[in-house]
Amino acid sequence: MTSTDIHLLLTALASVLLLVALIVSRVRMHPLVALLIVCVGVGLATGMELGEIAKNITNGAGKTLGAVGVVIALGAMLGKILADAGITEQIANALLRHASDRMIPWAMTLVAFIVGIPMFFEVGLVVMLPLVFSVARKLEGRERFKGSAYVYVGVPVIAALAAMHGMVPPHPGPLTAIAALKTSVGPTMLYGFIAALPAMVLAGPLYGAFIAPRMTTRPDQALLDQFTLTQKHAASAANPPGVALGTFAALLPALLMLVHALSETFLAKGSALAGAAAFVGNPIIAMLLGVLFAAVALVYARGGNTEHLRDAMGASLKPIAGIMLIIAGGGAFQQILTSAKVGDAIVHLTQQFAFPPLVLGWLIAMLLSVSTGSATVGIVGAAGLLAPLAGADPALNLPLLALSIGSGSLFFNYANHAGFWLVKESFSMSMGEATRTITVVQSIVALVGLGMVLVMNAVMPT
Repeated sequence: MTSTDIHLLLTALASVLLLVALIVSRVRMHPLVALLIVCVGVGLATGMELGEIAKNITNGAGKTLGAVGVVIALGAMLGKILADAGITEQIANALLRHASDRMIPWAMTLVAFIVGIPMFFEVGLVVMLPLVFSVARKLEGRERFKGSAYVYVGVPVIAALAAMHGMVPPHPGPLTAIAALKTSVGPTMLYGFIAALPAMVLAGPLYGAFIAPRMTTRPDQALLDQFTLTQKHAASAANPPGVALGTFAALLPALLMLVHALSETFLAKGSALAGAAAFVGNPIIAMLLGVLFAAVALVYARGGNTEHLRDAMGASLKPIAGIMLIIAGGGAFQQILTSAKVGDAIVHLTQQFAFPPLVLGWLIAMLLSVSTGSATVGIVGAAGLLAPLAGADPALNLPLLALSIGSGSLFFNYANHAGFWLVKESFSMSMGEATRTITVVQSIVALVGLGMVLVMNAVMPT
């Protein structure tokens, strides 16, 4: 390691500490402003040109808004349509009717597991929020329930979505590792499912049941009213559509993304059918089609009030506008750290130690993800570094190596990750509360993933 590497690592650490201090100290700075200040500070500390600092901030924020912000906006519209039509109320009532309070987290884990097969973490969470809020709002009204119902219901969803996102193809992270290591999708997917199940259980229902009684987290009232059936709109939803139609409308984006995922596995690359599947399975297109289908099937076809629909879709954006901008700030922070070459310093650091390949892959992906705020950077960097070793060692289980790298990329999701801010702002959490939920949850998932990789490697060494 060089003095430059040490300087970059110390700068990255100091930037995170400064960010937290600006938000939680007496200054109480808004997260977006704090993120932008820290971005400028990192740029100056690492010797970037002033124009380059501004460019990185703009590119990082714009890229994140393009990839996540539009999806969140469409998800808010879809959630509002479903809530006003009484769909989320029906599904929540069905869950509470058929499952005890203790079984609710397990049921939510199963739903998130299914939704998470084709969906990115952020997209899956946006789709699941209306159901999470509807179920939790009913639970918190019960006298015997103690603590935060929203953490109790939400943590299992976060755990399941995170585990699927990092461990199981066809998510882009595992697919990237598979391509770089020149291994196959089938075994990696099988190992990923095996590792994801205990990770979801430990980080989801079990950890959620432990932490929920110790927290009082409650989302902002405006966001709750948006995603749940309020008294104001109860009359208009007195005769809601059937549960089957409503559930299909809610899951349509996930189904379209699943079609894309299956096409990548079974269709010839470059074919017209594969291209069409890729188009409809793109997160933005899938969410757009979901919104259009819900509007037509649940409002227009039933003779609903179209003026109210338009107003409701517009109003749905107000509570999440701040969330989108904070996430954009997180994207800018991620970009500035990446452009500063913090990842290269992490790579040089890991080269100072000798670890078994499966552990080394997890460790490199973890350090790159933590330092740059990008799980993709962690996976690409780790897979690229270990690709020569993978080709030279025939005894190395390459699907498990890909799984190890994907698991490592999930560890310690914090302030430079877009997902951290999405969870924090959606549930109106403090920095500490967000750390105790998404950060700890994803760290548990990552550690269990590594443990399962080592166990499976001992049982299935080839």
